[in-house]
Amino acid sequence: MKFNTRLLHGKSIEEYPYGSTVPPIAQTSAFSYESSEALEKVFSNRAPGFSYTRIGNPTVAALERRINELEGGIGAVAASSGMSAVTLALLNVLGQGDEIIAGSGLFGGTLDLLDNLTSFGIRTRFAAHVDIAHVEPLIRENTKVIFAEIIGNPALDVVDIREMASFLHERGILFIVDATTATPYLVKPFELGADIIVHSASKYINGNGSAIAGIIVDSGKFKWDISRYPKLAPFKRMGPYAYLASLRNGIWRNMGGCLSPMNAYLCVTGLETLGLRMERECSNALRLAQALDAREDISVNYPLLPESPYRDLAEAQFGGRGGAILTLRTGSRDRALKFMDRLALGVKATNIGDIRTLVIHPASTIYIHSDKEAREAAGVYEDTIRVSLGIENVEDLIQDFSDALDCV
Repeated sequence: MKFNTRLLHGKSIEEYPYGSTVPPIAQTSAFSYESSEALEKVFSNRAPGFSYTRIGNPTVAALERRINELEGGIGAVAASSGMSAVTLALLNVLGQGDEIIAGSGLFGGTLDLLDNLTSFGIRTRFAAHVDIAHVEPLIRENTKVIFAEIIGNPALDVVDIREMASFLHERGILFIVDATTATPYLVKPFELGADIIVHSASKYINGNGSAIAGIIVDSGKFKWDISRYPKLAPFKRMGPYAYLASLRNGIWRNMGGCLSPMNAYLCVTGLETLGLRMERECSNALRLAQALDAREDISVNYPLLPESPYRDLAEAQFGGRGGAILTLRTGSRDRALKFMDRLALGVKATNIGDIRTLVIHPASTIYIHSDKEAREAAGVYEDTIRVSLGIENVEDLIQDFSDALDCV
């Protein structure tokens, strides 16, 4: 099946109770059983079933199956937010003394998290870009994970997944990618060699800003060296499922970052229009970027513009699409803020992936806890504006953005 058909008719879509065409919302804390023995079997993983929503829920499981099928993994685990998903994906394999190599152009919340992990004895070394030239000099004996956003938010740098995966697998290093801004519509990271995918499902998967959620998907293809990743030792017998078994039975369950059934339902229903939304939003982003790039009073960053160093890679890796985010530099902080306030259609909000076009001044919001050096390494300057394109008619957006720029 092609992408949009699979969203509606894929194998992970079962016959739901009562003839429902979407999964019912199992809005309950606990699940009852006819006997104590039956409940014990579920708790001890000797029988399938649900016992307590913190460790499993039918509606949440429906979302996990849907995302896993789209990504082509062996299983998925949903979490309460995208940041929860990133945290748990890392802590599932990392411990004191371990190191991460990450790109500098990460989302501000992820940068803050990596700083927090130093209190766990986990260090992050930052590469100007996640490619062989920048990553190789940073690798140490205790480097356990390379973490990258496929399309940086808001730096908009693009990672060559196939090249990095091949390089890292020769060295037995796990490759975790944040695919939030790319989505399965643009690229299937597992087909290019990535090992673990994380999503902030609050963004394009949900699609309308109605729910917070995160998800972790495992390819099942990484060759686990238990001496290098000792946290997985108790689950070695699970073979390719060791990572997921460790996650579900360990830190994910115990830290309590579970996804609510209602939010899972909102993400399932939003997911069904992902292909249509991304097609429109990517098209809008390119056309707006091209229109604004013709002006001399601002600079525009978008992966498919001729001046982008990632244009050829984005064209090849994403099938000619460049994602649904662009950034603008207006020349000064004052001009950036005045421009945003002049917009009639750009909603000033911190999310991305909404059906509405959203604008934000990252330096004073999502990067407010980062110092100047970290902000600029992430592509955030005092005059930077991030634009997340929605599904509006692009002619209206071009007119609105042009009028606002003319005013300031």
